[in-house]
Amino acid sequence: MPGPLEGIKVLDLSSVVLGPLASQILGDLGADVIKIEAPEGDTTRYTGPRRSKDMAALFMGLNRNKRSIVLDLKKPAAQEALWRLVGTADVFMHSIRPQKIAKLGFGHEDVLVRNGRIVYAGIHGYRSDGPYAGNPAYDDVIQGQSGSVDLMNRLVGEPRYMPTVMADKTCGLVSAYSIMAALVERERSGSGQFVEIPMYETMVAYNLTEHIYGHAFDPPEDEMGYTRVLTPSRRPYKTSDGYICVLVYTDPQWKSFWQEAGRPEFVDDPRFISLGSRSDNIEELYRLAGEYFAQRTTAEWMPVLDRLEIPYAPIATLEDLLEDQHLSDIEFFKKAEHPTEGNIVMPDIPVQFSRTPAKIDRLQPNFGEHGREILREAGLNEDEIDSALVR
Repeated sequence: MPGPLEGIKVLDLSSVVLGPLASQILGDLGADVIKIEAPEGDTTRYTGPRRSKDMAALFMGLNRNKRSIVLDLKKPAAQEALWRLVGTADVFMHSIRPQKIAKLGFGHEDVLVRNGRIVYAGIHGYRSDGPYAGNPAYDDVIQGQSGSVDLMNRLVGEPRYMPTVMADKTCGLVSAYSIMAALVERERSGSGQFVEIPMYETMVAYNLTEHIYGHAFDPPEDEMGYTRVLTPSRRPYKTSDGYICVLVYTDPQWKSFWQEAGRPEFVDDPRFISLGSRSDNIEELYRLAGEYFAQRTTAEWMPVLDRLEIPYAPIATLEDLLEDQHLSDIEFFKKAEHPTEGNIVMPDIPVQFSRTPAKIDRLQPNFGEHGREILREAGLNEDEIDSALVR
C-alpha cells in the first residue's frame, strides 16, 4: 500500500540534521524526496564511524527514503536543471541563509513565480521580519540563545548544552508538520505558499510552553521556570540497589503511595493534599518520597507500583534499547543489507497508519547516486544532463 504522502515530490537542499530529519519524515510517509547536494556533499556524510568515506553514521540516521543528486548551483547549467525540477515538484525546502539562496536566484518569490503550487519551506535561524534575520545558526547557538542552556544552568549549576541536538531535532519535527499543513491547505486553495520555520522562535516557544510559568500573567504572578521540573530532587529515585524512574502525580496515586510507605498522615497534609499544594512544596515532596524508595530494591518496587497503578520504568542505557523486549517483539530495529555499506541497523518509523503505512522503501543514497535518473525524469536530454551534473 502507498504511504500517505505518495505522489508528493520534495526537493531538499538542506543539510546537517534539521532539514534532513524533516525530509526523511516526509520520505518515510511516502514522498519522493530528492536530496540535492553541493559538490562537497552534506557534512554528515563524514561525521562518525563509517565503512565508506562519504557514508558515515550520522548521515545514515537521517537520509533513508531519499534519492541523491549533486548540483553546483554556481553553474548556469545546474541552475537550469534545478529550475526544471522545480516545475515538477510539490515542495522546495532548504536550510540556506535567506540572502544566500536569494543570491543564487532561488528565493521564495522567484520559485513561487515559476511554480505557483509549490510549498516553499525556508528553514532559517531567525524569522525574516526581525533584527536577527539572516544570522547563521546551529544547534549549540540556538540552545544557548533560546533558554535551553539556562535551564541546564538552573538545574546543575553551570551552563551546559542538552546532551542531544535538541534544537535541530525539534525544529525538524516542526518543519515536517508545517510542510504537511501547507500541502493540505494547497489541496483546498490550489496555491502554494512560503513557509518559514525559524529555529530561534521555534525553540523559544518550545522552552516557554511550561517555563513561562508565572509570567503567563501580566503583571507576573510568579517567577519564570516550571518548579516541578527544575527542583533538584526531580531525578530518578535511588533504590537500595540502583535507580527507578517514577512519576506519582494524581491525588489517588499519592494517596496510595503514602499508604504503601506507611505514612497515611501525609494523605491529608496541607502541603501535599492537592496538585496546587504539591506544586508549591515540590522539593520537600520529592525528598520525602525519595526516602521511601531507598528502602527497597528496584525489583521490589516494580510489582508494588504495578499494583498501585503508578507509572514507572527502570533506567535503560542506550545499549539496553537494542535488547529491549518490547522493541524486540515489535521488530523496531530494522536490519538491511545496504548495496555498498553491508549490513546496517536503523530504528523503525514510529508512527503507524492502518491504511496507508509508512515504510522504508529506499536505503541511504550514495553521493549523487540518482543524478541522471532524476534529471531524465524531469525531461532533460543527455547533453543537458552532462552539463548539469558534477563530474
